[in-house]
Amino acid sequence: MMHRRAPPDPDDPANLLKEDGVSVCSQMWIENFREPDRIVSNLSSYLRRFELWVLAYQKVCIDETGSYMPKSSIQRPALEDLLALRNAVLDNRFKWGARLDFFIKSPKDKTDYQALSKRKIKALLTTTQPTPFQDRIVQEVLLMILEPIYESSFSQKSFAFRPGRNAHTVLRVIRRSFAGYLWYIKGDLSTILDGVKVGLVIGSLMRDVRDKRVIDLIKSALVTPVITTKIDDGEKKKKKKRKYQKKRVLAEDEPKPDPYWLETFFGFAPEEAEKRPNWGHCGILSPLLTNICLDELDRWMETKIKEFYKPSKSDVIWNCPEGEQEHGNTSWPEFVPTSGPDKTRKMDYVRYGGHILIGVRGPRADAATLRKQLIEFCDQKYMLKLDNETLPIEHITKGIMFLDHVLCRRVVYPTLRYTATGGKIISEKGVGTLLSVTASLKQCIKQFRKLKFLKGDRDPDPQPCFRMFHATQSHTNAQMNKFLSTMVEWYRFADNRKKVVNFCSYIIRGSLAKLYAAKYKLRSRAKVYKIGSRNLSRPLKEKKGQSPEYHNLLRMGLVESIDGLQYTRMSLVPETDYSLFPSNWRPDHEKALLEYITLDNPKTQEEQRSCIREQGLVSPQDYISMLVWNYKRNAIPLDQLSLLKSVKNNADSDQKLLLSLGYDKGNGDSKEEEEENEGFHVAQL
Repeated sequence: MMHRRAPPDPDDPANLLKEDGVSVCSQMWIENFREPDRIVSNLSSYLRRFELWVLAYQKVCIDETGSYMPKSSIQRPALEDLLALRNAVLDNRFKWGARLDFFIKSPKDKTDYQALSKRKIKALLTTTQPTPFQDRIVQEVLLMILEPIYESSFSQKSFAFRPGRNAHTVLRVIRRSFAGYLWYIKGDLSTILDGVKVGLVIGSLMRDVRDKRVIDLIKSALVTPVITTKIDDGEKKKKKKRKYQKKRVLAEDEPKPDPYWLETFFGFAPEEAEKRPNWGHCGILSPLLTNICLDELDRWMETKIKEFYKPSKSDVIWNCPEGEQEHGNTSWPEFVPTSGPDKTRKMDYVRYGGHILIGVRGPRADAATLRKQLIEFCDQKYMLKLDNETLPIEHITKGIMFLDHVLCRRVVYPTLRYTATGGKIISEKGVGTLLSVTASLKQCIKQFRKLKFLKGDRDPDPQPCFRMFHATQSHTNAQMNKFLSTMVEWYRFADNRKKVVNFCSYIIRGSLAKLYAAKYKLRSRAKVYKIGSRNLSRPLKEKKGQSPEYHNLLRMGLVESIDGLQYTRMSLVPETDYSLFPSNWRPDHEKALLEYITLDNPKTQEEQRSCIREQGLVSPQDYISMLVWNYKRNAIPLDQLSLLKSVKNNADSDQKLLLSLGYDKGNGDSKEEEEENEGFHVAQL
């Protein structure tokens, strides 16, 4: 008796996982980069894709538990709860900021909310709580859906909160594009990161997305109030001295805190990168929404750049009417001739988060006019009240601070070589400027003082790093080496990279020397350097005559090796990175996407085939198909020929065997019998 197979259950989470979540995301990126200017009206189909919800769950679990959870390790109850969360979002039953009723909980959350007392419930409802686990999953899903749509159409002038772009990208763009600009407008629009009107965000979103369900979901995240604890000045309690607390041992599934070197480096974040937007319950969506709102400012500035550009035929660098030309001097791209009334008027613009930088080559009056127009635009579009103080105009000779780097110029007197209209080579001794991007030593001292590594301004004095007092010398040196390596990478594109990194190494080395002097009671830094050497690589706790030599213990594996501090001499610091930065630069993932879209286009494939035919070449695909076709066409005759050869060989071998046994061919079988034997061999084959 046959049993009929039951039909698949549409509500079974296992039946909804048809594809991998990463492949679904990749397809979304490809579709949006193939048509970057389209208006998307149906995103609910992506909201229904359960693969995206599983991928979002895995991402949030990484932040929650500190380890990656494979799809096969997700338990069935968790998948069912995740499916319930997805259905609640699709049916408009999901509420942001829930405190007691959850569709899905964190794997770490073992709280029984139904058994809580009234006092604990009141505390949950009235005090500041971390973002619920289910809210973070919904934020991740929305980010995966919306990011490819807007990344394909964002301006190339914005660099913050975007994949593949960072502060280093801004510095390289400034070094390439801002050479020769005399006047700079530096603006701080970071107040828009603190909060913005809901209507402005929704209006900016609806320029490219017209899906009502997604728009309503983001609108509810912005409108729903966030419950925070408010403490009046009179209710502030005096700080009590904390008693000694025993160090808590972390669980296996508990995320590890940031190491000390990474926490210290985060303290070095420049002013422009320090503030991160957080609007309502949007969470990780807030940076993307910020770029969506400020993208209109980027587009407006791009039109102003084209309007402002006025080339001059007497200029040896910028004299192309289109304004999209490369720099004239590729061997010395930072150098441009001095400006004047008969020179090219040009400007450029970059934005990093809420901070903008505009460079103007021309008279100061042009910069003042542009500033006035910018104030009017921000007032009309963002209802942001700006004035001349918030948008100062500064000359390059004063030094422009941006991302803790100073933009300045050096006047040089080279010989300019260019071709005149008649084709004659002209050589002139001219005056030009060289753009210099240097790390601000003043800002570096300020950041170290904020982290309590030193005190004083003119003569900075290192202070002991007591936070590492209970750590071993090997662990402390390793932490500081990681910090110094990160600082070397941060100042990679600074002209004074060697100087500033050597200063950082001096502060760290002095701080550790004072720490070790206090820890091992060695009285002074000089004593520490005498025992531990200049880079503090020798052990300080071993005293002469009380234990074997350190090298013997290290050879036997009884002590851990101590790495000396790096970059204790300026010659050990790597050189500044002056690698060329192309004008049409794009991140690696965008270049891969655009190349894939180009190769996947049938028109491109047809052009490549026609080009191959014209040159008389054969593509590898055509060559392989030709080989296969020839093999199939000649396969049957070849098989018959090999069969006849094998039959003949078998007959000859049988005849030789009979002769060896004493049978003569004449005394043996007749002709008919020989044919019968040959037929027998054929039958055997």
